[in-house]
Amino acid sequence: MPELPEVEAWIRGLDGPVSASPVLQAGPAHIATLKTFDPPLAALEGRRFTGARRRGKWLLFPTEDDELLLRIHLMSAGRIRFLAPGAKGPKTPALRLRFEGGGELVLTEAGSKKRAGAWLETPEQTEAELAHLGPEAPGLGPARLGEILGTENRRLHSFLRDQRALAGIGRAHANEILNRAGLSPFALTTQLAAHEIDRLAAAIDEDLARALELREAGKGDKDVYLVHRRLGEPCPRCGGPIQQVDYDEHTVFYCPPCQTGGRILKDRRLSRLLR
Repeated sequence: MPELPEVEAWIRGLDGPVSASPVLQAGPAHIATLKTFDPPLAALEGRRFTGARRRGKWLLFPTEDDELLLRIHLMSAGRIRFLAPGAKGPKTPALRLRFEGGGELVLTEAGSKKRAGAWLETPEQTEAELAHLGPEAPGLGPARLGEILGTENRRLHSFLRDQRALAGIGRAHANEILNRAGLSPFALTTQLAAHEIDRLAAAIDEDLARALELREAGKGDKDVYLVHRRLGEPCPRCGGPIQQVDYDEHTVFYCPPCQTGGRILKDRRLSRLLR
């Protein structure tokens, strides 16, 4: 699933193009992608976006008149791009917006499961729908991060992925951040020492900034991720082999010497099979 750096890179690239011209034609949209029907998507026609914005992993496109906002979540397989006039695009995208001048904003989704979504609503509706999100992950600093960590006793990997706690981090960057911080994914949020919170706050900022720079340069996952999906490959910190813990919906990648004092964490799926 695209996380904060990838979404932020898209937003920065889309901001100018989507605000340059009014929408000429809104749609078509796949029936599973467009989650709202009132107002209809055609209500965007003739309106101009003020640009592209982001909240957590959400892409937001507010109209210049402050009456409507297009909210998009890409889920795991969704991708979004702006096509210059005359550029060849997909025949049947999940969502297409044509602008005066010939440019197009297209949302595509690989695979048969259509999970990416688009909502056309008022700014007030968007604010209410996203009110559950925690603060943006970058720039919190140790003091604010420590306050958030202390609100609930839970494992660090789960905490970092929880959008209600911090907005923008998912499975991949949780793995990267915890390796950079030298912290176990199973460490408890309320039991971190002050110097560990300092390391975690710094790792969040450093990892997300590094990833954003690479995403803006057009780099893919193999360049961005140093730990995530790198089972058996050298740890970027110590050179030891990366290990993993499998869950039904995600996999935790970590380095035992750097993060768990050399201890191999128990694989949850294998443990259930052996019962």
